[in-house]
This record gives sequence, C-alpha cells and structure tokens, in this order.
Amino acid sequence: MQDHELSAWLRLVLTPGVGNQAARKLLAAFGLPQHIFAQGRAALQQVVPQQQADALQRVPDTLAPQLDAAHAWLATPPDGLVRRVVTLGDALYPAALLQMQDPPLLLYVLGQMQRLQQATQPSGATGAWPAQALAIVGSRNPTPQGRLDARQFAHSLCSNGMTIVSGLALGIDGAAHEGALDAVEPLADAAMLATIAVIGTGIDRVYPRRHQELARRIAANGLIVSEYPLGSGPLPGHFPRRNRLIAGLSRGTLVVEAALRSGSLITARLATEQGKEVFAIPGSIHSPLSRGCHALIRDGAKLVESMQDILEELAMPAPAAAAADDPDPPVPADNPILQAMGSDPVSLDALQARTGLDTPTLQARLLELELAGHVARMPGGLFQRLARA
Repeated sequence: MQDHELSAWLRLVLTPGVGNQAARKLLAAFGLPQHIFAQGRAALQQVVPQQQADALQRVPDTLAPQLDAAHAWLATPPDGLVRRVVTLGDALYPAALLQMQDPPLLLYVLGQMQRLQQATQPSGATGAWPAQALAIVGSRNPTPQGRLDARQFAHSLCSNGMTIVSGLALGIDGAAHEGALDAVEPLADAAMLATIAVIGTGIDRVYPRRHQELARRIAANGLIVSEYPLGSGPLPGHFPRRNRLIAGLSRGTLVVEAALRSGSLITARLATEQGKEVFAIPGSIHSPLSRGCHALIRDGAKLVESMQDILEELAMPAPAAAAADDPDPPVPADNPILQAMGSDPVSLDALQARTGLDTPTLQARLLELELAGHVARMPGGLFQRLARA
C-alpha cells in the first residue's frame, strides 16, 4: 500500500463522528478514501450530514502520530512473520466480515499472512481467510473441567482441519488457543492457520500481559487481528465490539462455560444475528458457569458432548481415528474415588463419608489422581473429576 493510501485510510478511520457505516456510504459514493477527501463540503453533504461533512474537511490531530506509528510498526516485523494493514479495498480483507452490518474499515494483522496469500493464488479469489473456522469462547474464570474442555475441543478440531478463533482473554480463550497450537506446533510442515486471536487493544499491545508468550506462539502459527489504532489500551467498550469479529470470522461459535451475564453470550448472540451456528457445552445445574450455556441451549443452540456433534452440524468429514500414541491415559472407570466424586465439585469430608477411607489414605489417592490428570483441586478445598472432551 502506498503511503498516501495508508494516510487516507487512517484519516477516514480517525475522523471524529464518522463511524463505519457513514464511511461505507462515502466509499460507495466516491471510491477510495483519497477521493473522499478531494470532495468539497457540498458534495460530502449529499452523502452524510453537515456535521460529518465538516469533520471530513479537517485533518485529525491524531493522524500524524498514528501514521508515524504505523510506519514504524510495519517496518519491523518479527523474524518469519508478516505485519500488514488490511483495508476494505484490499484483496485479503476477510469476505465474511463484509456480510456484517458494521465491518471495520481496516484491520491490523500480524502473523502468517503468507498462508492467506498462498490460498488466493490458485483461483485469485478474494477474502480467502480460513473457510473452516470455529470460535471458542467462555468464562475468564473457568472451572478446571471447563478449561480442559476448551483445550481438548480446540486440539481435536484443529487436528481435523479447523482454525480456532478466540479473543486471547484469560480462561477459556487462552485454553482454546493453546489447544489449537498444541495440535499444529509439532508439525514442522504445517500449512494451516492453527488459531486467530481477535484482540481488544492495539495490535502493538498484548492484554493480558501474562499472555505475552501465548501471543508470540499464535503469531508464529496463526494470526493476531485488531481493528483498533496502534497504542490503544484495553478499554471496556473495545471487547464487546471485537466479539462481532470473532463471530464474523467463524462458521460457528462454541461456548464452553459462561455465566448469564457473560460477554461470551454477546458473541453467541452476534453469531446468531449473522446466521452462524451456536454450540454450547452443558454443565452441572449447580454451577453458575453452566447457566449461560443452558440458556443458549434453551434458546436453540446445539448441545455439544463431543467434537462429532460440531462436525456433523457443519457437515464436515468425520474425524480421523485417534492416534495410537495418545498421551492422555484412560480414566479408570472402576476407581472407587472417581465413582464417589460424581461430576460436581466435592469436599474432602463428603468423599470420606462416601468412601469410608481415612484422611491420610484418601489424600494420598487424591494426589495420585491429580498428578495423573483425572482430578483437579479447586478453591475452597474442593475436588472435581476431570473428563476428556
């Protein structure tokens, strides 16, 4: 992209009071942004109200620093990665986002862009982002089982050709990204995008900070995407808006755990509005983090118990046979402690009452199960059985 083109796109994005919808009207009327700014006030007022026309006549104070920041960001990509500003006029703009009512005018993208470019070469098609993509979202404070479910579903789906889309948040988002990366990173010749992180800050910032290493892994095996100007912080209003992009880039959205007022339900609602599939994993009737998923299921979301439920709904091929060297040992179904635990969190006292074991013996066996990955220790002195997805 030429410098004058980037400057014009940034000016359009940064002009106060001119949102995406007004900008699209202007683009439809006049063409590229530089043509918009060549118009007089009278011509602009034929398309947008006077206040917006007046704003378009003034150069935003933020344009020069944002243009300098963009030049610096584009000039210093990490080794093996690509940085790019993708605009509505770019052949690599995601076609799926054009179907939304409020598509962003531009996206900052970091990662394996060459894989997208390779995908466009045979047919010359535009917007060739992963066609088989699934969003996985959920609570920032999941249960151990919820975190495990997110990671295992992401791993299995990615192993069967799906790109996992999420938001780089703590909890379910991070577990989903990790599961997809675990499926692709061991493959030296992997050509697919494992995962896409749509973030609520400028792309030059990582939030939360503890996900710095995770963001590096995502960029090395997928993409990080943001619509926000460089340097933008994690403002509360950013995250509900970025959720529309998570839903928009995906064929469907899987909600793993969510409270009734969870932001994940916003993503699910946006997916429904976009005509996408919504999936939800049920949980315990006693868990607040199950209530959002149960509400979605009551409203028509598909109840999911296995990866096959998702693949069938999306009319995708059946999964490949499980690898013989699966590192996860089978859960001993006849273990009396696991049988006594059931599926809900349980206290040590309750387990003693159910099993009749003395405290030292019970604690020793719980530790063995915890180290084997069959039991998780939870806050409040509770224990929960972990089941594979």
